[in-house]
Amino acid sequence: MDIKEILSKCDHTQLSVTATWDDIRALIDDGIRFSTASVCIPPCYVREAKQYAGERIRICTVIGFPNGYNTAAVKVFETEEAVKNGADEIDMVINIGDLKAGRLDRVKEEIEAVKAACGGKILKVIIETCLLTEEEKIKMCEIVTAAKADFIKTSTGFSKAGATREDVALFRRHVGEGVRIKAAGGISSVKDAEDFVALGAERLGTSRIVKIVKEEGLL
Repeated sequence: MDIKEILSKCDHTQLSVTATWDDIRALIDDGIRFSTASVCIPPCYVREAKQYAGERIRICTVIGFPNGYNTAAVKVFETEEAVKNGADEIDMVINIGDLKAGRLDRVKEEIEAVKAACGGKILKVIIETCLLTEEEKIKMCEIVTAAKADFIKTSTGFSKAGATREDVALFRRHVGEGVRIKAAGGISSVKDAEDFVALGAERLGTSRIVKIVKEEGLL
């Protein structure tokens, strides 16, 4: 697979708690240079990032991150603030406790509320697959589809594990029409990226691919 095609699917990511504005600016510069799908950054940098990048690259940010146990009202406020500050895409974390307790209506309603707050911007729903049973993963495919989110996303990258090939294949079998897949966490090689794309992922949450391209001079 052409490396430019892989890069075009990458949400080039920097979500470290120690990330400074200089780190974010460098991330944006690399995202623009290598034509990544977006840069995914902490909410506190969205306004500066949009002012700096303009329309040269899409700005993605995270909501309810990384644990997902904020109230729905807080997630809605975070989303509205991010969109107002210039975010083009929103990656939200579900309330995993509600899912495990079988409070499925609450999970769906929260996703719908955040989707409405996006104002037409892309919404990706992080379900943290490493914490879920197969039955719960399938149920979330159904809920994300019913809530009309744009993407289902495997992982935050901040829990026990990241994306697996098995989970992306499972998503592909169970998501409904119109829902795309984002694999995130643990994508550490070009081969990983190729595999996830081949399995059906249309976005990849990673910082490693751009680093590899730079280190190995692939472009």
